[in-house]
Amino acid sequence: MHRRFADERGMTLAEVLVALPIITIGLLALLSAIPLASYSTQEGSQTSTATFLANQRLEQVRNAQWSAIPATDCLGLSASSTAAPQSSTCTAGTITTFADESPVAAPYTGYTRQVRVTDCGTGGGCTGVTSSGMRLAIVTVTYTPLSPNGQTAGPSSRSVVVGMVIAQR
Repeated sequence: MHRRFADERGMTLAEVLVALPIITIGLLALLSAIPLASYSTQEGSQTSTATFLANQRLEQVRNAQWSAIPATDCLGLSASSTAAPQSSTCTAGTITTFADESPVAAPYTGYTRQVRVTDCGTGGGCTGVTSSGMRLAIVTVTYTPLSPNGQTAGPSSRSVVVGMVIAQR
């Protein structure tokens, strides 16, 4: 009979009581990582959306008509680093070609977008290009990141900046 009880396998109450706090500590450590992972996913989503909005507007800027013959300039130039580009030879006189958006239309109301266009022929050129037939278009999309609990993280904001040199056609 003694032999039969000696071969039985299992855990004693003492072993269970020792294992329980160890497992609990491990699960709590994993649980604390969930908000961080969620925040990182949200941050990636916001950055991806801002990049999409910047590239979308840059594509519209790239497709704006700017030609020497006939003299048409629907791309425009920014008078300063704080002014949206304006054109005097587009269809309706002096217009703001790509006005600042604050906020961007729904469903992107948490984002602002601005376009700045500078002439590459004046002021030292654009990223190494010096030509009056070239312009540097820079699109900046700004957003307020969310905190790990899903609320606005405060007054700090983040920006995505995308630029392109555009040639006159």
